[in-house]
Amino acid sequence: MDMLLWRHAEAEDGDDDLKRPLTERGQRQAKVMAAWVKARQPKGLRILVSPAIRTRQTAEALHLPFEIERRIGPDACASALIAASGWPQSAGAVLLIGHQPSLGRLVALLMAGHEAEWSIKKGSLWWLSNRSRRGKTQTVLRAMVASELLG
Repeated sequence: MDMLLWRHAEAEDGDDDLKRPLTERGQRQAKVMAAWVKARQPKGLRILVSPAIRTRQTAEALHLPFEIERRIGPDACASALIAASGWPQSAGAVLLIGHQPSLGRLVALLMAGHEAEWSIKKGSLWWLSNRSRRGKTQTVLRAMVASELLG
């Protein structure tokens, strides 16, 4: 299984966390990352997006269908992201567009074996794969891309 974790692009400040839209810079971040993802997307990619406006606007840059998934909202825990994604048993690939600190905690859990406060920059993407070698399950980092490196 492949799991892509994309932190939403830069958003405006505001009191209602779910209603904060992307800034102009955030819109550019989403556009360049979306082009990178579309050029490399795995077949049958399922896209799950937090209900926040900024994650939906980030997803819209892909011009692909997506599902709003409440379990990956701003207050989600790593186990909720795992449950929503179906990791590692699901066939195919899933892209989660979500938030800090849950995305960083999930990456730490999958890469280091325990949750930790790993930071993922706004607009950045981590691509992880799951495989079995000699009877042991492994998580493999396929890519980590920061939007500012793309354009």
